[in-house]
Amino acid sequence: MSKNGLPIKSGERGVALVVSLVIALSLAIMGVTLLELVWQESLSADVGKKSVVAQQLADAAGEIVIGWFHDPETAPPQVARVLEKRFVSIDGAPTFFDRNGQSQFAGTAERPDVVLDASDPVHDGLLNDPDLGLFRSVAESGTVRLLKLYAPMKPGLLCTVEVTVETNHPTPFPTPFRQSIGMQLEALELPVLRRGVQAGGNLDLLSDDRSISGVHWASVAAGGDVVIRRIEDVPAFNPAASVTGQSYGESSALEDRWMHLWAGGLIREVEPTPGSMGILPPNVHSRQIPVPGMPFEEWSYEQLKQTAMRFGSYYVPGSDGLLYEDGNMQAGRGLSPRQVFSSQQVGDQRGLIFVDTLDRTAPRTDNMSAIEINAGYFEGVAVVQGHVRLNLSGAGNRLKVQSPRENGGGRMTVDLSGIHLNGVLYAAGNIVVESPVKVHGAVIAEGDIRAPDGQGRLEVWHDDDMSWSLFRGVPVVYRAPGTWMVRY
Repeated sequence: MSKNGLPIKSGERGVALVVSLVIALSLAIMGVTLLELVWQESLSADVGKKSVVAQQLADAAGEIVIGWFHDPETAPPQVARVLEKRFVSIDGAPTFFDRNGQSQFAGTAERPDVVLDASDPVHDGLLNDPDLGLFRSVAESGTVRLLKLYAPMKPGLLCTVEVTVETNHPTPFPTPFRQSIGMQLEALELPVLRRGVQAGGNLDLLSDDRSISGVHWASVAAGGDVVIRRIEDVPAFNPAASVTGQSYGESSALEDRWMHLWAGGLIREVEPTPGSMGILPPNVHSRQIPVPGMPFEEWSYEQLKQTAMRFGSYYVPGSDGLLYEDGNMQAGRGLSPRQVFSSQQVGDQRGLIFVDTLDRTAPRTDNMSAIEINAGYFEGVAVVQGHVRLNLSGAGNRLKVQSPRENGGGRMTVDLSGIHLNGVLYAAGNIVVESPVKVHGAVIAEGDIRAPDGQGRLEVWHDDDMSWSLFRGVPVVYRAPGTWMVRY
């Protein structure tokens, strides 16, 4: 019966049933479709999330590889050997490139220079062991399944890095996700600094006790004259000398394994020992210019300027004695040299700092400023296109450093105390040392280096890494722009 009391015909009842079934079926299909869409959306979201994690993981792995170039001792021995610079440049410096500009990496994707494949259990442990693996720092995100280094795809670049990773990112769909990325690396090769102290002009570091005797682990050079109190103040060259962090005044012997003194002009003794006859020791060399000649280790103005603008800090000196970052000369933007050349503690690496000339062109006698570096401690590479007064204060800091490499490549850890400057001071003009200063690194001036009135004393332990174009805070290699790509 219908609601109005009239009977319902059987045909109408059948139509209603069919309509109800159609509606129910349509709703069911819509429900299944919605569930499928939700499922697909969840899978897509999961894949997208894993893809992001995989890319971040691969990027992190690539950065670790870049770190191997900066500190080869962190790489496995079989890889570290490949990362060593194999060629020698025209000026005798180690380099990644031959005389034709070809990279030492010559492999292909099929036959790479370096391959670590996690399908090999030994390589898997080397790559992914949670305690000792090379990529243990990224273990929470996933594992590295394959690492390759081979020839660059573009001329002038160093190598291609290909990394394949597998995520273990926790999601409702814990299916492993693999992705491979490739990037190409470019090398930044600054000229080496093999000398502890170098002056393009005269070198005059007379002090109240000894003169240039405060240079350890490297040679000393001057294009002009070298002024010393007496020839006996020059440390003797002795391949068996002790390697310590002691000053010469604290040691029983005035000798060093690497010490040679080179002068383009004369060796001038202020108080020669009676009866010495002016005979020079075998490690002291005078009158080297013009014949036989004496090469100088100099840094290109334009190269250092561009490098600092890209990877370091760039300043222009103002007439007010302040330094303006990126040449922004607006009032109130200037910083004092003490603010720029100051590290708060050991490890506060300031990187490459470049101070330009007054007119931002290559240094001349009429466009160089004069700045005073007077902080208690500085860690970095300071390149000043002008004159520098070095008047560091305080007791300095204690450092653990590596001695120079012996013929077999061995090094030892040495404690240094009272260090004021850990890095490089490079001046296009003169350097005047106005206080006792201890340096781990190198001090270079294209002009004179002097200590007026015997007040200053410069003591330098050369950083042997600089002989291999390794400068802390300055990249050895970096990712070449526009070369990052997802391979699959």
